[in-house]
Amino acid sequence: MPQKTTEKMGLVTATITVTNLIDEILHERGFITAGEVRSVTIEKVTVDTGATRLCLPAPIIEQLGLTLDEEVEVKTAGGIQKARLFKRLSLAVGGRKGEFNCMELPRGVDPLLGLIPLESLGLQPDLVKQELIFLPDSGQNTYHLALSSQIQSRNHD
Repeated sequence: MPQKTTEKMGLVTATITVTNLIDEILHERGFITAGEVRSVTIEKVTVDTGATRLCLPAPIIEQLGLTLDEEVEVKTAGGIQKARLFKRLSLAVGGRKGEFNCMELPRGVDPLLGLIPLESLGLQPDLVKQELIFLPDSGQNTYHLALSSQIQSRNHD
């Protein structure tokens, strides 16, 4: 008789740290202290390859003091809806870090780590082990790609 499981198959989560990029730059240049840099660590963020971007609930965006970039139309399970994009966010996941924008989610909706930051940071969900795989960042199998015949021919000249 097959065993029943209560675990969600294929659910991958991650701990992320999101920081106001402007605050980070001001701190690096000595204009504000480390304590003044607005940053939040969020545990158990759902890794969602069906989402394009990092998606954060409105209260976190407000806490970080992010700047509104634009309003866009977004495809959701419920159809096309309007959403706001915020800019100048630093995202760190397991020692990898990048600069991104994020999409605002309504209050009470859980954050999502979408495809663009996953690819940019060299992260890949392992649905069987329910964890993130950190792709190699150097060597023959690096996730950093620039596959252009023009680049290759210039490197060999």
